[in-house]
Amino acid sequence: MTVLSLAIRFLVLCFVISEVVGAPQGITPSAGQFIPLTRRNQPLRNVSDWAEYAKNLRDATIAKYSSRHVQKRGTGENLMVNQGLDTSFYGSLAVGTPPYSFDVLLDTGSSDMWIASSACQSMCAGTGNFDSTKSSTFKNLNKNFSVNYSKGYAAGTVGQDVVQMAGFMIPDQTFAVVTTTATNFLRNPVTGIFGLAWQSLAASGAMPFWQALARNGQWSEPLMSFQLTRFSNDSKAGELEPGGSFTMGYVNESLYTGTIDYQSLPNGQASYWLQEITSMTVQGKPISLPSGSASYAAIDTGTTLVAGPAAGIAAIYAQIPGSQPGTGSWEGFYKYPCNTAVVVEISFGGPKWSVSPDDFVFSSTGPASNECYGAFYTITSYGGTPSWIIGDTFLKNVYSVFRYNPPSVGFAALSEIALAMNGKAGGIPSATLGAISASSTLETSAAPTTRTSSAVAFVISAFFATLVSFIQA
Repeated sequence: MTVLSLAIRFLVLCFVISEVVGAPQGITPSAGQFIPLTRRNQPLRNVSDWAEYAKNLRDATIAKYSSRHVQKRGTGENLMVNQGLDTSFYGSLAVGTPPYSFDVLLDTGSSDMWIASSACQSMCAGTGNFDSTKSSTFKNLNKNFSVNYSKGYAAGTVGQDVVQMAGFMIPDQTFAVVTTTATNFLRNPVTGIFGLAWQSLAASGAMPFWQALARNGQWSEPLMSFQLTRFSNDSKAGELEPGGSFTMGYVNESLYTGTIDYQSLPNGQASYWLQEITSMTVQGKPISLPSGSASYAAIDTGTTLVAGPAAGIAAIYAQIPGSQPGTGSWEGFYKYPCNTAVVVEISFGGPKWSVSPDDFVFSSTGPASNECYGAFYTITSYGGTPSWIIGDTFLKNVYSVFRYNPPSVGFAALSEIALAMNGKAGGIPSATLGAISASSTLETSAAPTTRTSSAVAFVISAFFATLVSFIQA
């Protein structure tokens, strides 16, 4: 080997440094890797802040449900993050060639995948957005995309690219690249939504990532599952905390006890993950519920609380002495004495599942007040939408399973291992692509991409390999 050829190789390596170190794709050989996180005190909210927050949650739920009429790998896990004291739970995926990682809300109540574009500018400031020009495999399908919300919207275009999550890959997944959103629609570092309901609900018409994997037999078992953590009752919890586990193709037997009780989707309806509420008790007393579709509930990881029809919600609070309906921004909510430990049990045709009193409490009316607002609130259902929306207030109390075939939802009791994760300090999971954890850094407009140690190690090892080959030549 000549000195000239060595120089050329070194220049190539310099180029690799600029590309590999700057791209968020460094791979380390250990699964479930964590990155350090400094715990911060809870974000301070006054009484009016809580009222506005409650109104926004209710409005968002109403809008969400009023606008709608390879080689087999086996299994994969995506470690989640609990954002905003149980407000939402997000995981990570990778898009493009080379792959860039993005944090997305995991939502079993919708079916579209969308990611904020780098062209979203100020509307999506602070998030690590997707730049389609940096992916050699991206295809623009020249189709408009729009999702409307009560306080705004998300809109853009539909495209295709390589998408990876939990070790699975689809080379031509259809998703939306959003160029406009309502102000403050996304909370940093979340960059989009990953819909986990059925294709029939997709505004884009695209088959969801999960459904394509299940249909093509890429899972060892045709199901996915969730275990969510609780930090809402932890006074020292930060904005971001460990969120639990999302698995595809298997259930994590260490996170539940007993058997999983599966109940089929009513009439095999593959749209929302529907279940019929067959019974409900409050403080041990039964609530009168209609039968059939009037008691259908969407099991929705993307909704924070529990929403239901006015009559059903009123019946719940009628069993709580001292409860009263809220007014103003608290319309649709009820307040009750904070020193009352409320226990709600719900059955979907099998065992009764309890909602912890810690999860039933949503907010107090003030620091010195003994009045709290409950996490069950009223909404009006529209044609084709379920009467009840069962969100994270309930799902934090069970191990939940969403099965492709036969179409059904299953619940099991949480294990001691799972329960020990509630309120437990820990690092935030890094971007997880499967059995290998990728220490990726989101590219933002506010700060340069952080260089990863794995990329540096790669370049150094490559340089020495070239040097050795020169010496041996």
